[in-house]
Parts: sequence; C-alpha cells; structure tokens
Amino acid sequence: MSKAQRLTVGLAALLMGTSLAACSGGDAVATVNGQPISRSAFNARLESSPMGRTVLQQMVQETLIDQYAKNNNINVTDAEIDAKETQIKANFPSGSWDEMLKARGLTEADVRSALREQIILDKALAKDVTIRPAQIQDYFNKNRGTFDKPAEVTARHILVPNLQLATQVEADLKAGQSFADLAKKYSTDPASKDKGGELGSFRRGQMVPAFDKVAFSAPIGQISQPVKSPFGYHIIQVESRTPGQKATLASATPQITDTLRQQQEAPLIQPFLQGLQQKANIQVNDPQFAGLFATPPALPAAASPAGASPAASPAASAAASPAATQ
Repeated sequence: MSKAQRLTVGLAALLMGTSLAACSGGDAVATVNGQPISRSAFNARLESSPMGRTVLQQMVQETLIDQYAKNNNINVTDAEIDAKETQIKANFPSGSWDEMLKARGLTEADVRSALREQIILDKALAKDVTIRPAQIQDYFNKNRGTFDKPAEVTARHILVPNLQLATQVEADLKAGQSFADLAKKYSTDPASKDKGGELGSFRRGQMVPAFDKVAFSAPIGQISQPVKSPFGYHIIQVESRTPGQKATLASATPQITDTLRQQQEAPLIQPFLQGLQQKANIQVNDPQFAGLFATPPALPAAASPAGASPAASPAASAAASPAATQ
C-alpha cells in the first residue's frame, strides 16, 4: 500500500470517529417539514449501527497507542509530523490534497493527529525493523524510474466559451488589465476563476493536449493567443517552469527507506495492537457494546499464607474486568 493510500485509509477511520464524537448535545440535527430529528435519536441510530462499533474500537485503539507512547517515553515533534506530511503531499498533484481533505470532511489537525499515531507505531516497532544499504540499492535499481521528477509548469488561465470573447480578453490583458480580475469576471472554469485563474503546478499530460503544448513551450510571463480545447478557448500565462530531474540513490534513499520500513512493519502492526488490548483493562459501560472487547481468562490467584483469609488477588481482580482483544 502506498503512503498516500495508507494515509487515506487511516484518515477514513479517523473521520468516522470525529463525526460520531461531534454528535453530542440535545438539539435537533435536522428538521423535515418542521418536524425535528433529535440529536439523541440520531446518536442512538449511529451507536447501534456497525459504524458505532467500529468507531469505538478505533477510539480505544487511539487511546492505547497514546498511553503506550507516554509509558515508554516516545515523543513526536512537530518537525517529524511536518516532514511526514510533506512526503505524503508529494504524492498528490497540485490542489488535490486540499480536495481530498475537503471531500472527507477532514482538517489539517485531523491529518496531524493521524500522522502522530503512525509515527508512534513506527518508533514502537523500530527494534523489529532492519533495513540494510544493500536492500536500498537493490530497490533503487529495480525502481529507478519511479523516483525521477518530471518537468512541471505553474500557470494560470481564463476559459471562455467563444473566440470573440477570448480575443477581447487577450487584448485587455496585453493592455495591462489585471489577470485575476478578468478571470473572476469572464472565466467559466469553476475550479480556478475565484483564484484569479491559478491552476497551480502540473505535469505533462495532466492537461488536454492543446493546453499542454502551450504550457510547456510558451515563454514565461507571456499572454498566449486563444487556445482551443474541448472546453472552450483558453488564454494562458505560464508563471514558472521546473525542469525534470533524474533521481540519484542519495535523493531516493529517504523514500526507499520509508517504503521498506512500511513493508516490514505491515505484518507487525496488528499483533502489536492486539497485544496492547490484551493487556488493557477496558470497561464497556454501554450495553449496546457489551462483548465488543472480550475478557481474557483470569490469572490464577497467588497462594495465600497459612492462616490468612482467602481473598482475590489484585491481579485476579483486574483480570476479571472487561479487557480488550481484537
């Protein structure tokens, strides 16, 4: 599983927990022709659904991971989270990262929380992961092309429906009028018009061929003539162009190391989390979730000294409490 896929899977689970946790209070969540749907009824429906059980399991897991970090002096710095987020964002074309978060109802804070949890697991399992230079070299030799950085262009455009308007916009721009103002006024591209026509950075092949040809050949800063595409007519201005770069072993090593670490960690994560739950004292107070976390067998009571009154040992008492297994 790629880092981008790994993140989105983790965030999907996080989103479920965030959504359910946010549904507290007694007010109506909606009204239908004046008839309210109460928040308590909504919560009850969520809790009794499979999602409710999944969310509770997820929240228990997050708590156990956080407790493990505190008990084992595992610290995660903002710099570590920043570095991991930067690596992940590199897998998303310009603009698609924010779109992914918006589509899932997530915030940067949600992302950073998920990444912190992943870094804790990375550190907890580090002793069981070994990556040798020869492994890195072999992976690079077999996958060299995937680490090359293709050329990128940063550009903006104004999309209009006909040649007459395109010619007028071109003339207005060359006369010195604001590109951003004209984009907001005329552009029919809903994704960029309110951003002043800004498209961000993109690689060759991400745009339609006619647009691509101009974007990768026009002089930087020049206002293009109208460019016809299936969407209409574009007036394009290239703002910057970054040449492609061939990867070296040194430049690819951090990413390869992370990939190899993920491969070795994958079969270790679930047993590790199960171990945390099996050692935990998890008491479920809501009857709807009874049995969600099975109780482990009670430990044998320690032998009592001669003449002492029989009493349950602390260990036996603790083991009798509901504790988690997956």
